[in-house]
Amino acid sequence: MAALTDETRASRSTRQAAVVYNPIKVDIDQLRHAVAAAESREGWRKSLWLETTEEDPGVGQARQAVADGADVVLAAGGDGTVRAVAEGLRGSGVALALLPAGTGNLLARNLDMILTHMADSVDLAFGGRDRTIDVGVVEFDRADGSTEEHSFLVMAGFGLDAKMIANARPELKARLGWIAYVDAIARALRDTGRVRMRVRVDGGEERSASVHTLIAGNCGALPGNVLLLPDAEIDDGLFDIVTFRPEGFLGWVQIWAKITWENGVLRRSSVGRKLRSNDRQVRALRYYRAKELDVQLERAEQFELDGDPFGEVTAFRLRVDHDSLTVRVPA
Repeated sequence: MAALTDETRASRSTRQAAVVYNPIKVDIDQLRHAVAAAESREGWRKSLWLETTEEDPGVGQARQAVADGADVVLAAGGDGTVRAVAEGLRGSGVALALLPAGTGNLLARNLDMILTHMADSVDLAFGGRDRTIDVGVVEFDRADGSTEEHSFLVMAGFGLDAKMIANARPELKARLGWIAYVDAIARALRDTGRVRMRVRVDGGEERSASVHTLIAGNCGALPGNVLLLPDAEIDDGLFDIVTFRPEGFLGWVQIWAKITWENGVLRRSSVGRKLRSNDRQVRALRYYRAKELDVQLERAEQFELDGDPFGEVTAFRLRVDHDSLTVRVPA
């Protein structure tokens, strides 16, 4: 790497990063060593260090980093930490940098970023380029009448995924990571009932529907290279939405075949795309797109955001905050 000029050193010496870290998810000594090396090489000031807590998983820490003048905020933790830090940074213009931790790294997967080495990811935080992406904003109602608002980056919804996450046994997830969800999926599939709901899309006419699962995605890839929402783009100002309406075991087979075969195999080659053009629609699964979605449920359902459980909700309103988050990506 070329030596820094005096002028460049002077301009960079005023720059400062902040690290928001989950102490349970990261090797703090390794992280501090990598950050110190990048600071020294790039001529930045010493970074701010802000630890997450059970009460605040990163939102308040990210906002504090912005208030303290940070130029970039490194999120060191699992998907929950990344989501919370992004919520705190939304609309600020301060870049979010991703570090490898946890089991999912969902946002990084959808940005085609490979997070395997801590030092390389820290170097990227100090030397990458910035791009803007959309953020999903959800306001949901609880059965007790309370209302909450949160942000998400990848997916939100109720049904199979929310029940799977809620059913995941902590001891298995700690030992096996995403493999633990196989057990949770098996238990979630035993609940075959649909939920009646009233839906309004983009402020249009309210309609009734009955579905097992509804997922709204800002981007489409899940762990295991599962492409749930194949047309989703992270900066197009739209949600891609999928609903599951299986009728018994055959319906689940059709859904799984659609996601794994068509989305996971056919779409990845020119020959496959030609074959796909002749595919018939699967009745058990439907896709559509929207900027806003308003849903009233007939009964309380488990809800999830970016792979984290958020308890039961009775209604929710989703909207896209277009290009509201800056993310540090490879140059």
